[in-house]
Amino acid sequence: MNMRARIADVQRSRFRLMPPMLALVAVVAGGVMLARFPAAERVVVDGVPLDVMRPAGATPGPGVVVAHGFAGSARLMRQFGDTLVTRGYTVVLPDLDGHGASTRDPVDLQHDLDVAVTHLSGLPSVDPARTALVGHSMGAAAVTTYAATHPSIAATVAISLPGSNAVTPSRPSRLLMLVGQLEFPGFHQTVERALAGAGSDRQAATVPGVEHISILYAARTHRLTADWLDTTFGRTPSTPGLPSPLRRLASSGVLLLGLLLGFVPITRALLGRPSTVAGRVVSVPRNAAAGVDPPSDSTRRAAVGADPLAGPARTAAVAPGPSASPPRPGAVMAEPAAELGRAAAVVLELAPIAAVAAGGAVVAAVVAPFLPTARLELGGYAAGFTAVMGLAILAYLRRFPSPPGGLRSLLGALLLIPYAAATIAVPLHLGFTHAVPAGQRWWLLLLVWLGFAVLAYATGRLAGTFRADLLVAAITVCALTAASVAGLASGFLVLVVPLLAALMVIQAGLSAALRAVAAPPWLSALTGSVLVAWPIATTLPTAV
Repeated sequence: MNMRARIADVQRSRFRLMPPMLALVAVVAGGVMLARFPAAERVVVDGVPLDVMRPAGATPGPGVVVAHGFAGSARLMRQFGDTLVTRGYTVVLPDLDGHGASTRDPVDLQHDLDVAVTHLSGLPSVDPARTALVGHSMGAAAVTTYAATHPSIAATVAISLPGSNAVTPSRPSRLLMLVGQLEFPGFHQTVERALAGAGSDRQAATVPGVEHISILYAARTHRLTADWLDTTFGRTPSTPGLPSPLRRLASSGVLLLGLLLGFVPITRALLGRPSTVAGRVVSVPRNAAAGVDPPSDSTRRAAVGADPLAGPARTAAVAPGPSASPPRPGAVMAEPAAELGRAAAVVLELAPIAAVAAGGAVVAAVVAPFLPTARLELGGYAAGFTAVMGLAILAYLRRFPSPPGGLRSLLGALLLIPYAAATIAVPLHLGFTHAVPAGQRWWLLLLVWLGFAVLAYATGRLAGTFRADLLVAAITVCALTAASVAGLASGFLVLVVPLLAALMVIQAGLSAALRAVAAPPWLSALTGSVLVAWPIATTLPTAV
């Protein structure tokens, strides 16, 4: 081997080491940053899980109960705990019924707040005569209702208040309402109604550039909340600066990035490195109705220009033998691709996939409302929808089973599926919201996983390319949004689909990495779908 070849080998080896090294650095950095945040004491009082965060110092001071919104949790609001503890407040954050670690049924948010306020008032670090409430969305409605009927509450901050039925010109006292500039008009109208006829102890502010979720991470939101409470209790902050509300979220993002980067080298270590091939046959279902499978890995290796993440490329036409499957409509041969150009080739590739996926989405939109999915609010509907959509696609293809993939794939599944689950669950739980299944959520997780796995499996059988996965994900998200707008599903589903879209994009990336090492379709489906199903099953409410 000459010197130039040796240098090239060394450079390739260094390049191969880059992803695992970057993954390791990101995982360590994210873990260290998350470990530095103030911890919260977890207690359960009368069936209500509570997180307690205390400031330094022994002198009793004011206390605050912080209530999360729909599909939230105590962990989702911990950045408010960071803010208020810095200002000297003791903070209690409940998991409201049907959310987080709560397993109570039926739902009674006023009971939950009463438990939280009572526990807060009994803490040694709290002066029970100085208690305030902070809430977001559903939690904002709950705290305004509670404060309106409990005059002992000295101040209330309602963030993204959805309705003003409990608000009168005089109750609750000392009410601050915050609304995001980009929120739906109804939230702004609620603020206007609540201000009508009220005195100077009721104020409102619009937080610029944020919507219903990002308002929780806006520095202005935290500044206004802390200043309102300080004014109420006549306090002068000893530390005027506040910690960034984005610290926890950013740290969990770094950890998530590291775990995602680590997926590719782990997959290659378990299932083998992708073959170095000279080309590729694009696998798109020309004869989908006949149930023809995508080309095998050996067929891919026989073609020209292979790249599992790319779209169609120029390929050498292979004459089919007597038992060969007929060519698929999305398989663009060299001559048409050269004539039509790349853009036209992409359209020809994706058009039949879009038609089949859209047809499955229509069937799902009709059938899903009749499925018994109410036990997991929103998430149950989404899982039922995706299961029906996947089954409709498979019925069209008339192709359900796939080859088992051998012992190596089975052993790989035992490690890759838990790794994919941990990739989303660990960062989510440590830096964003509650992501550990509690009570019935364990079996609900299995059902949601099954629903998304069926769609993922059907998508792989339909096309088996990265951009086809993205196309089916986009159709799924658009169909769920349309179902919500049309009244076929809860209107709250509109707030969930952005998260679902992001998760399905990540899922497409994992599937591409698995296809690159010739993993069987069932392994790609189960591994990618568990990453989508975990947040859906653990964060969305079980009852409302």
